[in-house]
Amino acid sequence: FSPCASQLLKLGQKLNEGKTKQIFELADEPGHVLVQSKDQITAGNAARKDQMEGKAAIANRTTSCVFKLLQEAGIKTAFVRQQSEKAFVAARCEMIPIEWVCRRVATGSFLKRNPGVKEGYRFYPLKMEMFFKDDANNDPQWSEEQLLETKLSLAGLTIGRCEVDIMNRSTVAIFEVLERAWATQNCTLVDMKIEFGVNVSTKEIVLADVIDNDSWRLWPAGDRSQQKDKQVYRDLKEVTPEAMQMVKRNFEWVSESVKRLLEPQASGRVVVLMGSISDTAHCEKIRKACGSYGIPCDLRVTSAHKGPDETLRIKAEYEGDGVPTVFVAVAGRSNGLGPVMSGNTVYPVINCPPITPNWGAQDIWSSLRMPSGLGCSTVLSPEAAAQFAAQIFGLSDHLVWSKLRASMLNTWVSLKQADKKLQACSL
Repeated sequence: FSPCASQLLKLGQKLNEGKTKQIFELADEPGHVLVQSKDQITAGNAARKDQMEGKAAIANRTTSCVFKLLQEAGIKTAFVRQQSEKAFVAARCEMIPIEWVCRRVATGSFLKRNPGVKEGYRFYPLKMEMFFKDDANNDPQWSEEQLLETKLSLAGLTIGRCEVDIMNRSTVAIFEVLERAWATQNCTLVDMKIEFGVNVSTKEIVLADVIDNDSWRLWPAGDRSQQKDKQVYRDLKEVTPEAMQMVKRNFEWVSESVKRLLEPQASGRVVVLMGSISDTAHCEKIRKACGSYGIPCDLRVTSAHKGPDETLRIKAEYEGDGVPTVFVAVAGRSNGLGPVMSGNTVYPVINCPPITPNWGAQDIWSSLRMPSGLGCSTVLSPEAAAQFAAQIFGLSDHLVWSKLRASMLNTWVSLKQADKKLQACSL
């Protein structure tokens, strides 16, 4: 994008202006808006507000990176693209007037509302809270019951039980993905607030608004005294130029660090060994599923029965270049491939035999009953074998972990929606 890219867009009317951003209609892109950040920083419902030169660009960089990270994981968001230094393009949404707050560590307003809880108390599972967006009343905390009873309707969608559950679940998943990402930079994501909207074109609930350094608390090495988020500004005794420089340096640090969250921490690969070229279709399913997790996958043909020396040579080739590898053995009839690999490599081996209806019940034992000292697992579905490999890599690569986490969320949401649809039909 170029610094003047937003000038190239035909802006329609201004739809909204908040404390830190403006939202414009896009004349040439129906169903889309431009979200333009402002150089203003506020605290305590704008009781304190200051100009901070460069804040718009910093906030826009931060939110664009965070949304890219979530979108690549598979979380549904309103974000479309970063357009310019200070603006991004998003799907037009009708906003749900709730701030969803998710906490891992007790601090801030939670301590005031829950006397007796010490700062640093950790929530397992995460603690969810919601606040109704109402500046006049200082965004009061709401219960689920209050939200349900309000019967909000946005873009033709009524916010009922199903929608509230989806937003609750999504908030937890989004927090976990970002928590995992920040952990790679030795940073604790303490808590976070997000908002959802209803996409006016698709009528889907999506993560909307922004996620930037005003949205969370970030403690490097879990140490509150090193906090990098907007709390630093809230905590200032008095606002001096020196103090504002320090605040700005923190914001810049976050916008630089957030770029690193998009980088994989470890690169792994899956190597599928098939006993015969006739197993290719089965193996292609494994490769395709690996692709969906961003994991490279090689296919090789080798038979441990007919060419054990070649099988072990291929094994040595993949062990010798230092790339973490999971082997998947695909062999029909008697599976010699998986057990031979498993007995001769320290890398994980997954058996994924292509089972046939006639002899399958007998053949499967060659993948299940092993001599001692062999640790290969057996997964029958090719997609599930790829998923298991992804779960192994997800332990050390937050990007793979995030794709698994988002996929789990999306499966849950689609079941919820299918149930709602079916109930509507039955009525």
